[in-house]
Amino acid sequence: MAISVFDMFKVGIGPSSSHTVGPMRAGAAFVGELQRSQLLAKVHRVEVRLYGSLAATGVGHGSDRAVLMGLMGELPDSVDLQAMGARLGRVTGEQRLVLAGVHEVQFVCTRDLLLLEESLPYHPNGMSFSAFGATGELFEETYYSVGGGFIVGSEQAASGVLDADRTVLPYDFSSAAQLLALCQQHGLSISQLMLANERAWRDEAQIRSAILALWRTMQACVSKGLEEQGVLPGGLNVRRRAHRLHQSLQAAGKPNVIGSTLSAMEWVNLFALAVNEENAAGGRMVTAPTNGAAGIIPAVLHYYVRFNPDACDDDIVRFFLAAAAVGILCKKNASISGAEVGCQGEVGSACAMAAAGLAEILGASPRQVENAAEIGLEHNLGLTCDPVGGLVQVPCIERNAIAAVKAINAAQMALRGDGEHFISLDHAIRTLRDTGADMHDKYKETSRGGLAVSFVEC
Repeated sequence: MAISVFDMFKVGIGPSSSHTVGPMRAGAAFVGELQRSQLLAKVHRVEVRLYGSLAATGVGHGSDRAVLMGLMGELPDSVDLQAMGARLGRVTGEQRLVLAGVHEVQFVCTRDLLLLEESLPYHPNGMSFSAFGATGELFEETYYSVGGGFIVGSEQAASGVLDADRTVLPYDFSSAAQLLALCQQHGLSISQLMLANERAWRDEAQIRSAILALWRTMQACVSKGLEEQGVLPGGLNVRRRAHRLHQSLQAAGKPNVIGSTLSAMEWVNLFALAVNEENAAGGRMVTAPTNGAAGIIPAVLHYYVRFNPDACDDDIVRFFLAAAAVGILCKKNASISGAEVGCQGEVGSACAMAAAGLAEILGASPRQVENAAEIGLEHNLGLTCDPVGGLVQVPCIERNAIAAVKAINAAQMALRGDGEHFISLDHAIRTLRDTGADMHDKYKETSRGGLAVSFVEC
């Protein structure tokens, strides 16, 4: 299974990679199959069924809206966010849906979009699509949104293979131990090894250009998050804080030098809050590796750029490559899906990735990078996913800020050592997987336990 840096980092929309980005991609994939099978013109009606976690928190995460946009042929990286509200309003108001943007059918949300509590086999984030013609069902497919915007069909899920890419990589690895051995054998840093692997898909200029485009999207997300004010949508009346915090930090005139620890920590908090407030509002951002944890990596990278006058584009590229290596290990050997393993799979993986990326560009050896990632992940193990009201707001927004600071601390601790440590990254990832399997479902993105319930009781 070959996974690219551009699988781990994708431009999408909020508030959730598994509950918004994945369902939109699934809807688009379904109408794409209808087109390829030359069935689209024969469709009179479609029915969508969201199961498990998608049903439990789907409305709060925008799964219902995302599915409709996908059926209209839209994709997360290109959909016009400004036009979404009006287009969805027409669907509910006129009870008509234009499949793939070209074929109109009747669509009654209360009849044709169903939220079902039971879970399908293979993954909690399951959804089924059925297309009906004049005389009965024409085509049906089931998809699973397995985290980070990844989707797989029913046949692929049953096979146990979550990615069909069989690209042969020069330095393929499935464990941190293998990754470190390859780095030592060939005299490569982790980012150099990842760059060599990425060349299996595209040339170096394309890799560099695409990574810097991701970085620009992250920067734009932070900038927008710093500008916006008011209350986040969804009904909890959570107020945006990034704008006021930014004004406060600017007015304080605190020094922008590495070593001004308290000042730096406040800026890290600011960057993370800005991203995750935008995500909660349904804005455009980069899954890193998920939406719920999307503020951690850009916060750490913004910290590095702001407090290091020598920061350059090469550093950005190396950061993304090293971070992706850790994300790939988490995805291959555990999960980055909150619905599958809790928030440890989202925030924990992102924290480990950010720690690895920062350590890499601060001059760490491969073993120190692995140590940084292990520290970042280890101290997020057991983290539950219990969003209040099914919204990616409380505790999700603050959780990103806390984890971003953890990632920086993890990198600093690793750099003070020689790479030797008691628990390996492979052990931490295995524990992530096992802890997720042991965790009760009510703590895995269903809003039926933890803070989600405590808030109601209070």
